[in-house]
Amino acid sequence: MSGHGHSHAVGSHAGGRYRWRLSVSFALVGSFFVVELVYGLLSGSLALLSDAGHMAADVVALGAALVATRIATRPDTTGRRTYGSYRAEVFASLLSVALMLAVAVYVVIEAVGRIGSGAEVSSGPMLVVGGIGLAVNLVALLLLRSGAAESLNVKGAYLEVVADTAGSVGVIAAGWLVAATGQAFWDTLVALAIGVFVAVRAVALGREVFAVLGQHAPAGMDPAAVADDLAAVDGVKDVHDLHLWTLTSGMNVATAHLVTADRANGHAVLDQARDLLRDRHGVAHATLQVEPADHTGCDRVGW
Repeated sequence: MSGHGHSHAVGSHAGGRYRWRLSVSFALVGSFFVVELVYGLLSGSLALLSDAGHMAADVVALGAALVATRIATRPDTTGRRTYGSYRAEVFASLLSVALMLAVAVYVVIEAVGRIGSGAEVSSGPMLVVGGIGLAVNLVALLLLRSGAAESLNVKGAYLEVVADTAGSVGVIAAGWLVAATGQAFWDTLVALAIGVFVAVRAVALGREVFAVLGQHAPAGMDPAAVADDLAAVDGVKDVHDLHLWTLTSGMNVATAHLVTADRANGHAVLDQARDLLRDRHGVAHATLQVEPADHTGCDRVGW
């Protein structure tokens, strides 16, 4: 006997309810990115340029969140996408990682090249644009804060804006230090700090992306604990071929074979196991196979 449990309420489409907030944030951040890039080039501030590059990555992240939300809810007309199009978000995140790393490398190379060159930096535009950027980021934070508690997709965008807010504060600090000391060195130092910060975040996000693509067990989920919980279900003697992975943010998937005792109620076992996976472990979709104790052949599966 086999069965499956569907529960799309476990965060799979929570981001859709906040699509308009993502849209407004995308418009705000995207518009300010253009302003910051232009004034970064005009003022010669590497801190502004590095923060603009960071913001470009955030524009991609917000845009990817919007597109992924739309694609994930689009019906499959080919009949071949048996898992839907949920992985669109993961591939978009991989693009964001590549962009962030490229920005970080560019900023660090430029900053190192400026050391000892006596570059001139205009602190006025840094202070003005940094202040506007801080205001824009605070508005975006307010828009996304409530959704971050419900959707990992929205939470990712929210954390991107949090980092942008820190970048804006860095630009303001660099502008103030340049104005106070007349030394462009402070602009270079802040740019280096932003570049390193972006690189660290890119690597962390990249590890999460590859963990999903590699079908690792979801973060915070212990396969051994899940197996023990399933084995404790009434009527279950053994659990094998347990697989746990993440299809997309907030949508965890599981498959397992449940060996039952004689005269066990297979329907009851399926219902209890499905509810346990959903309520205790946050598994949005579970495919479970119930096997009698005398069933053989599954031990031939090598993975």
